[in-house]
Amino acid sequence: MSLLASKFDLDHVNPDFDDWYDIDWQQELQHNITSVAQLQNYHPLSIGEVAELEEVVAAHPMNIPRYYLGLIDGENPDDPIRKLAVPGAEELIVAGEMGETTKDPYGDDKHDKGNGILHKYSYTALVVATEYCSMYCRHCFRKRMVGLPNEQTVTNFRNAAKYIADHPETSNVVVSGGDPFLLPTDVLKEMLTPLLEIPHLNFVRIGSRAPVVFPFRFFDRELIDFLKEFNRKKTLFVPTHFNHPAELTPVAERAVLELREAGISVNNQAVLLKGINDDEQTLVDLMDGLVRIGVNPYYLYQCMPVARVRHHFQVPLKAGVDMVDQARRRLDGYAKRFKFIIGHDIGKLEICGRIDDKLLLKQIHARQEHPEEASRMLVRKLTEEGGWLDDLGEVTL
Repeated sequence: MSLLASKFDLDHVNPDFDDWYDIDWQQELQHNITSVAQLQNYHPLSIGEVAELEEVVAAHPMNIPRYYLGLIDGENPDDPIRKLAVPGAEELIVAGEMGETTKDPYGDDKHDKGNGILHKYSYTALVVATEYCSMYCRHCFRKRMVGLPNEQTVTNFRNAAKYIADHPETSNVVVSGGDPFLLPTDVLKEMLTPLLEIPHLNFVRIGSRAPVVFPFRFFDRELIDFLKEFNRKKTLFVPTHFNHPAELTPVAERAVLELREAGISVNNQAVLLKGINDDEQTLVDLMDGLVRIGVNPYYLYQCMPVARVRHHFQVPLKAGVDMVDQARRRLDGYAKRFKFIIGHDIGKLEICGRIDDKLLLKQIHARQEHPEEASRMLVRKLTEEGGWLDDLGEVTL
């Protein structure tokens, strides 16, 4: 039974496709759970828990759609969906046995060009279109940004498009956030349309967790028609973020189908998370489930050492690399296509495997000021607790 079943009319909260198909997505956002007081209507909390969660929410806001709350198994105290959505006292931990934490593990600040543009790799420009999401995931590596007041405007995006037009080395754009699909469709049109006129752009990506946590956004025919028309003129991809097979609901599957029928490829970028998907069977079920609904397994990220995230979500690399290898043995060729990735300040590193206590990595993207680092091999000495590149000393084979 879901967490909501005993509290609310199932006609309004049951995560069943027929209940959500005709919903007004903008009105439904107004029903999101954003305070500890609202959360208590769904789940009883002790006085101590209320105080702890108030402290967490003051630092990192809470925002949970009713649909996603409806996926929680209220009978399971370790329910993974709950851990992904509902704040926990663990978020108060900023230091511990896993090592140092940082607010900016990916080095975004170093590559900020203004107008929301992050230009870390010469061929890829990332544009932060909004800082709002339909859900504030508790493992988010941009926790310091997401949920803050949104100052980004169409004018800013036009300036970003001009920057991209002036940089012919840029072959693709990632429109990110926050979640761009939480912008009204007419705003998205105004933002994205100028990108069609940039000849050196081969494709555009719109990163979104909405297919997972707010899938009825894609039942908006105006949005789908616009995306289909855009995709006819310039190839469009939607990277999304399923972390657990319980998220692969009929509603989410229909949202993915809407995108696929518009000709858009949907790729998945999961994160390996302790207590969520850190076991062989869950990874197998997730990757197989993605392929079943037409989503391409693309990346599995190592959880970043983000403050208030690392110490309760990060899996040690030694355990993680073995877990991923064990899962891959059971997956067919399409389901095992994903790369196990560290998204580091120096660039993206593929975790290739280990030989005894030596971790083998290949750098697949490098900062534009250090292009010579791309495609190099790295070898690091594994420890029992090391969860990040910086925790592991350099060694040779």
